[in-house]
Amino acid sequence: MLTSSHYISIIMTLIVVSGAGIYTAKFVRTASDFTLGGKKMGSILISGSLVGSFVGGTSTIGTSEMAFKYGFCGMWFTLGAGLSCILMAVLLTRPLREKNVETVSQYLATVYGKNAAPWVAVYTSVGMFIQIGAQVLAAIPLLVIIFGLDATGAAALASALIVLYVIAGGFWAASLVGLIKLVLIYVSMVVAGIMGLSFLGGFTGMSAALPAEPYLSFFPRGVGTEVASIFSVVVGFASTQTYLQPLFAASNIKSARRGAIISGLLIPVIGVAAVMVGMFMRAQHPDMSPASALPRFIFDYMPPWLGGITVATLFISLVLTGAALSLGISTVLNRDIYSRFRPLAKEKEMLLVSRGLVLLVGLGVFVLVTANMHSLILKWAFLSMALRGVTVFIPLAGAIFLAGRVNAAWGRAAVAVAPMLTIIWAFAFPASIDPLYVGLIISALILGIGFLYKRDKECTKRTYGDGNGIGQ
Repeated sequence: MLTSSHYISIIMTLIVVSGAGIYTAKFVRTASDFTLGGKKMGSILISGSLVGSFVGGTSTIGTSEMAFKYGFCGMWFTLGAGLSCILMAVLLTRPLREKNVETVSQYLATVYGKNAAPWVAVYTSVGMFIQIGAQVLAAIPLLVIIFGLDATGAAALASALIVLYVIAGGFWAASLVGLIKLVLIYVSMVVAGIMGLSFLGGFTGMSAALPAEPYLSFFPRGVGTEVASIFSVVVGFASTQTYLQPLFAASNIKSARRGAIISGLLIPVIGVAAVMVGMFMRAQHPDMSPASALPRFIFDYMPPWLGGITVATLFISLVLTGAALSLGISTVLNRDIYSRFRPLAKEKEMLLVSRGLVLLVGLGVFVLVTANMHSLILKWAFLSMALRGVTVFIPLAGAIFLAGRVNAAWGRAAVAVAPMLTIIWAFAFPASIDPLYVGLIISALILGIGFLYKRDKECTKRTYGDGNGIGQ
């Protein structure tokens, strides 16, 4: 039961964070401000944006839900994201910045030709769309408890708030509010994780309260399944416009790298804390709804004032992450598809289109969620990451490390064909090899053929000359 202390702390937290979002809206004057914050972000704001964009319902409520059902393996989602941040800092930041582009689609187009961009835009947007659905699914148990709504009403409210938030402030709001949220979410979630572990009696008590299988195993669903889960997050995170966008928005390469490394160290902490809560709730309330594990812990076990701050911060996280993903979809579709048909469009028109796309995303997400109301949250999150990773990861690696050595037509084929075959495989053979592996292998094979094809043509040219019978 919620008390007046819960509601007071919820309202005060929402006022503070909403005020920051309203304040930053005045910085949005152009489409560049809306999508990249004018490229003025330092490392702290970059980290705030990355953490704020990622740490939402899937990393908190979804992770607790997974831990409630399967145990330690719930932390794979956030651990994979942390590893991917380090990967981005070390390998991707400099090449992406040097091209002076705004989207990963544009980057691939500089290597494989402009016709690669629409394929990347469509597939990655579908992947981000799916993850927004996961955020809204995670918001439902919170809103049901706070406002007494039914599930459909909660989904509608969450979708509407995501749309309103991103339309009001764009990237500036996401980065500054993400920084504020970073502090709030880490204080509240770390406290919740410590409380959960303490209530269990530490790791010794955990062993006594829960069976070793599946809860104390890192691979309860099989090594192949669990490795595919973490690998899908590593490649999917590094392939997502939303998480690459802060690197494009950084004031310089050093700030981008430092912000990514800080994020890589911070994100897994949230997963560990959420897992502790989920496992405690499994031990104490084995018959409850898994998705309600974290919300019920907050209201039933944390002091009311802290519980109110925590639940408000979680709700902000859900909205902010959904908003950041919506902004990523808007940016990609606007820059990589709409601008192809309207190359002379003015800034006001591009800004209007960006906001209109966000509205369409919100409506579509509501439809998706109402049709899949009882799905496992992280199931959608892993699927989303896998689709994005298959589309971008191998072609992006080829563009960076084999620049100029892969035939452009084969590079475009990797971007277009591999995700399509991955989707077909997932529906045709759901119980066989994980679709992520299939897609990455197909993408690598196509790109490998493109590499060999170009090398063969260059060898032939060196041997026989330029076609006029003159050798070189």
